[in-house]
Amino acid sequence: MNQPLTPGTALLLAAAPLLWAGNAVVGRLVHELISPSLLNFLRWVLAFAILLPLGHGVLRPGHALWRHWRRYALLGLLGIGSYNALQYLALQTSTPINVTLVGSSIPVWMLAVGALCFGTPVTRQQFTGALLSMAGVLIVLSRGEWAQLLALRLVPGDMFMLLATLAWAFYSWLLARTSEPAGVRTDWAAFLMAQLVFGLGWSGAFAGLEGALGHTHIDWGWPLAAALVFIAVGPAVLAYRCWGVGVQRAGPAVAGFFSNLTPLFAALLSAAFLGEPPRVFHAVAFALIVGGIVVSSRR
Repeated sequence: MNQPLTPGTALLLAAAPLLWAGNAVVGRLVHELISPSLLNFLRWVLAFAILLPLGHGVLRPGHALWRHWRRYALLGLLGIGSYNALQYLALQTSTPINVTLVGSSIPVWMLAVGALCFGTPVTRQQFTGALLSMAGVLIVLSRGEWAQLLALRLVPGDMFMLLATLAWAFYSWLLARTSEPAGVRTDWAAFLMAQLVFGLGWSGAFAGLEGALGHTHIDWGWPLAAALVFIAVGPAVLAYRCWGVGVQRAGPAVAGFFSNLTPLFAALLSAAFLGEPPRVFHAVAFALIVGGIVVSSRR
């Protein structure tokens, strides 16, 4: 049963979007240096090496998690193999604004997947919270000027991002549908490593397919190396740790609303790097997004 939303759980669920906002910015910066599936594969190879000292025990054949290997194979496909590869692929042809706009539909997909596939009804509070949260995202993307939204044009990359949001919605619901013993679930490194073993296989297969189609390219250098280290440590290991614990505590329907903090954090990070101070619409958007989270999580 899901727990009430506590400040600690909210902090965990907010940390993940902050790191993923940096992931989107970095992914766009290096899109000319490396192909998307290869970037995703190398990212998780590094994450595997980072996590190995903490979660190596799960690699033993007799570990308790392997009784649930089908679940971890699916989690690895959706959350590791597919989501990030599709996001990086979307950033090849789409802009960060378009990607975050499509990504802002995650709370809606969370509620829809829960209702259609997991038998979880949508409450009035959750529907109202979704409207408030998405309104906050639209304010961020339009920079307080609705005419800018009318100027947006969708491109093929946006369809890849839509597929990514669907994969993430199913991934988050499967995270909450745990059947492992409580003692096993508390070992977060083993829990993530079990997903990562299969995720490496899926992401490696996608990278191989990309190479077979002749679309692989890489331009080694310090910018790419620094980008790989960042996305492996932050948006991969730390963010997945925070998100996994937060989803299991609060439930995927409530957690989905926190994903809408990503475009707000992305806007603030961009403003910081460009030397632009935060503006009034950032505060209004933050109030709407947080208001959506509070309304949706009320008992």
